[in-house]
Amino acid sequence: MEEDQGKARGNGRPEGPKTGARRPGEELPADIQPSEKREKHSPEGSPPSPEPSTSVKEEPEGEPSPVSEEKPQEAEAGPSPSDAAEPGPAPAVAPAPGGPVGAGGERGGRPGAGDRPGRPKRGPSYEIVHTRPSNVQSKRGVSGSEVILQANYFRILKKPSWNLYQYAVSYNPPVELDRVRKGMLSEHKALIGGYLFDGAMLFATQKLPDEVTEINMTSRSGEPQQITIKFTGIVSMSESRSLQVLNLILRKAMEGLKLQLVGRNFFDAVSKIDIREYKLQLWPGYTTSIRQHEKDVLLCAEIAHKVMRTETVYDILQKCIHESRDYQDNFKKQVIGMTVLTDYNNKTYRIDDVDFNSNPKKTFETKDGPTSFVDYYYKKYHIRIRDPGQPVLLSRSKEKQLRSGQSDLIILIPELCRVTGLGDAMRTNMQLMLALGRHTRLAPDMRIERLKAFNRRLLKSEQSVNVLKEWQMSLDPNLVEFKGRMLKPENIVFGEGSKVPAENADWTRSLRDHAPFTSVDLRRMYVIAPNRSMREANDFVRCLIEAARGMRMNIAQPRIQQIHDDRNSSYINAIESCCQHDPQLIMCVVPNNNAERYSSIKKKTCVDRAIPTQVMCHKTITPRGGNVRGLMSIATKVAIQINCKLGAAAWMIDLPLSGLMTIGYDIAKSSKDKSKSFGALVATMDMKSAARYYSSVSSHRNGEELSNELTISVTKALKEFRNLHGKLPNRILFYRDGVGDGQIQHVLEHEVNILKNKLKAIYKSENVEAGPRFAFVIVSKKINTRLFSRGRNPNAGTVVDDVVTLPERYDFYLVSQTVRQGTVSPTSYNVIYDTMGLDPDKMQILTYKMTHLYYNWSGTTRVPAVCQYAQKLASLVGASIHQSPSNLLEKQLYFL
Repeated sequence: MEEDQGKARGNGRPEGPKTGARRPGEELPADIQPSEKREKHSPEGSPPSPEPSTSVKEEPEGEPSPVSEEKPQEAEAGPSPSDAAEPGPAPAVAPAPGGPVGAGGERGGRPGAGDRPGRPKRGPSYEIVHTRPSNVQSKRGVSGSEVILQANYFRILKKPSWNLYQYAVSYNPPVELDRVRKGMLSEHKALIGGYLFDGAMLFATQKLPDEVTEINMTSRSGEPQQITIKFTGIVSMSESRSLQVLNLILRKAMEGLKLQLVGRNFFDAVSKIDIREYKLQLWPGYTTSIRQHEKDVLLCAEIAHKVMRTETVYDILQKCIHESRDYQDNFKKQVIGMTVLTDYNNKTYRIDDVDFNSNPKKTFETKDGPTSFVDYYYKKYHIRIRDPGQPVLLSRSKEKQLRSGQSDLIILIPELCRVTGLGDAMRTNMQLMLALGRHTRLAPDMRIERLKAFNRRLLKSEQSVNVLKEWQMSLDPNLVEFKGRMLKPENIVFGEGSKVPAENADWTRSLRDHAPFTSVDLRRMYVIAPNRSMREANDFVRCLIEAARGMRMNIAQPRIQQIHDDRNSSYINAIESCCQHDPQLIMCVVPNNNAERYSSIKKKTCVDRAIPTQVMCHKTITPRGGNVRGLMSIATKVAIQINCKLGAAAWMIDLPLSGLMTIGYDIAKSSKDKSKSFGALVATMDMKSAARYYSSVSSHRNGEELSNELTISVTKALKEFRNLHGKLPNRILFYRDGVGDGQIQHVLEHEVNILKNKLKAIYKSENVEAGPRFAFVIVSKKINTRLFSRGRNPNAGTVVDDVVTLPERYDFYLVSQTVRQGTVSPTSYNVIYDTMGLDPDKMQILTYKMTHLYYNWSGTTRVPAVCQYAQKLASLVGASIHQSPSNLLEKQLYFL
């Protein structure tokens, strides 16, 4: 990315802590590069804010961002499930004191989450979504050379053979904490017999006499408590529901490792790593899941680290009070959208608003009459609220929580909310990210050893062994081993037909020696620079022209417009002045990465004036230590980037298909309006005959709007294709990024079906009755699968389509990058609809080819280039522009 960089670095979710080493392939320019989101998106687009139950994982070098951080969740751990606690009733639903703030109207809120009487709490879903198209008989490819691989999976050698009886368990009055629920139920083990319980569903080895069993007891606080156990069915260990049972057995066995349960994962508090200078702690731990794969039931085990922050929301409030007169607005800006953890119940919440008219002294109604938040927390959790005058935080319940009877608004107390997630300032702190990376980034051999150590620990701990033995379950001590394939390297095609093999998926050294595949003469370029940057701006322009000439690109001497200060208005006025002369491109030299200035420049040039811009930081165009050679390297990359922004292509690959449109689609949340998301679509215009792209951005607030806007964007892309070629594409390959497993069914039923119907109607109107050959592929980067080749990282082009893939899917894993540090993360591709007529082998090869075409990176990307472009565009709009760019820019990669 250009020095537009500065802004984008805080946009998405970078993919793991930066290590400092240079990776193969270079970003354009080299100092600040695009961040890439890692969060799972909901059908209507998920926020780039921290997501509950995620952890810092060790990501590889090799992304188009040097800061690789996978959505960390920094949360203080709560007690483990085995800890005893005094049970007590959850509070009754209460109106938000002083009236709720935001969209809640007069609807009620409550201090924390719980369940309504008679409704069990929803646990994690183990539903298997079958997405394998019926016409796909085999999903295995044949091209490439065979390689022996290992993955971070262990075979389940033995599992229970008997049936289990499933029950739904509810509590009246509701009990909020899982460990309290479990403690209450354990007092009646003699009645139930052998069982597994996740806090909502009970699996017993024997059937209770009655369909509904009611247990009346007295809680430790002396209050009456009723537990209702309702029979819901029989679970056979041969059906998919048995996976939930196997996962419960594993979690019960892992309790013997003396780890702390935080969210859904276990962490080792004893082995915590203190990073005192940043008030952080790293807790090592494990993410585990058991699932039926192609041939066996496998346990996936991944090393994770949870970042614990000691700062509370109340601490942030105090800083705002001391630092700003308008502290309320400042506080809201900092905390709205933030995810917090409450230690008393070990749950995470998203802050949606702040109510300064309420405080913990306000009362709400319970079954025993009115009570204050101060009294409630002391009675319920023995917690004394220190500052009864602090405002309260409001969190809106999620849809599934509303369905389970939870009130619309949840009220939280700032001093009881621990901050999670690394803030923007932390992410841009390279020293902090390096400090994290030193501990979280594991080389393949070290990761393998830690996975084996986890297995040994599980199979040697007396408590764990007893649990596994009791439930007739055993694990293979070795990592699963299987055959994969390595596709042959691609040729990179430059101008004048010259070809360079992409050795190690990197062609950086070939950039200056070859002309771009296509180029645009830049005759009208304007440079805007403040007084103190004029000398550096002139020097850089000379380097830029020289670098372009070496690559047989023509950049005429630009006109440089001097401004007297770096105020936003000065840049806007200068841009307006330049636009009177019909510029092809405007370069703005800025003193630093100020987000507000960057946003002002981009809004003006992307919305009002439709002029491509290149934003450069003063430090980037300043030779470090007089190193002019380094400046030439930056100028070379910027020249390539500018060329692409004007509609040209830096390089190409050999493509076997003509008439092909590939589409990438991604979503980013608006940083200005958290209820609004922007979907970005980027499409190719038959790269075999025309190296052209088309882009479109639309906004939406829910899944239905997303589906409608998506079809409109696709329709516009098809219209542009027809205008360019005189016909519609023969094939359409759609890559949908940012879809979590929980949203696959929604995407299949809504986005795919709506697109199919729309395409059929469009092609029918063009007298093409058969319609296009169309495939829809879900692209997933946030996965736990890791691959190893003889204790090292697999090479770029490695494909896996067996053993660790899923039988209900037409899926494959692809390693498209060569990494030098850490463990490589493959990308998962799930083809959920396919009438393209390509066999699995060609689908895999075509996907690998498409990872070579991201022009901001002289190497392969982790996802197809159209996905990377879509992510880049969505992030730009969501973080800086906040509205759809001008239609006049749709045919250019102006967002690079």
